[in-house]
Amino acid sequence: MNRMDAATVERFEANRDRLASLAYRLLGSAADAEDAVQDTFLRWHAADREHIEVPEAWLTKVVTNVSLDRLRSAQARRERAAGDWLPEPLLDGDPMLGPADTVEQRESVTLAVLTLMEHLSPVERAVYVLREAFAYSHAEIAEILDITESASQQHAHRARRRVTAGRVAGDIDHAAARRIVEAFVEAASSGRTERLVALLSDDATGISDGAGQGTRWLRFSTPERIAAALRAGFKPTPAKRRLAGGSPAMHAGVVNSCPALIAALGDRVLGVVVLDVRGDRIGVVRGISDPDRLRRFNERWRRGGHDDPIIRSW
Repeated sequence: MNRMDAATVERFEANRDRLASLAYRLLGSAADAEDAVQDTFLRWHAADREHIEVPEAWLTKVVTNVSLDRLRSAQARRERAAGDWLPEPLLDGDPMLGPADTVEQRESVTLAVLTLMEHLSPVERAVYVLREAFAYSHAEIAEILDITESASQQHAHRARRRVTAGRVAGDIDHAAARRIVEAFVEAASSGRTERLVALLSDDATGISDGAGQGTRWLRFSTPERIAAALRAGFKPTPAKRRLAGGSPAMHAGVVNSCPALIAALGDRVLGVVVLDVRGDRIGVVRGISDPDRLRRFNERWRRGGHDDPIIRSW
């Protein structure tokens, strides 16, 4: 029976956000996650649904394996092996971020952890996500991935060991994020790089996608170089304003559970700077301004209200 009635579509739609958040954690890309969910819907449409005893479990298994197939594809391996890949940022409140009831769930969607998961095998990544973010038992994971329960336990142990060291310590709420971002913006706008250096950890790193204009991402490996790059980037000039199409406002926000600076011109986000805070210092600064990577971010930004900007006109 392949005819899709309203109840069957409704059953799938009730699971859509959960499936999308699972696929996003596995793939690190909102666009790829949306494609994986659509592929899952097509398989749900074509399936003999009368013989599917637990639709939620069936859909979870399908979207997980569709995502793993994408991770294993030749194109994905080339893109990610090039070293110029970062997860796609998502604005706080986006349903694709998925469950956020525990510290582990919130940390599992940070850009730091999503990036660290690139060092895991696809199966390790799937086990880690299913276990840490969605609290599946090892028996359930074994069924989803067609592995043994003991293999699931071994994969989880290896994945947790490799990811734990890169977790961002502590929870960040909107009030804390705003304080951190205000201090960051004040230091970056001051013209004194030593103020920025003081905010950065001794082993801080900086990464920028260069707005998608180059073939290689920009990387900075010392606090002094990061501060110099940020100071140059934050210095407003007529040429920068012409390129942006005006004078953007600077907002504080929470992106992937981390404090972030959001540069917006009206309802259009031009760039996002995500800060990994470790203790009382900033450990990683990630700048993302490629319009393709900000597509979903922009959609969410246009839908919701925003706090007053830190800087109304840059």
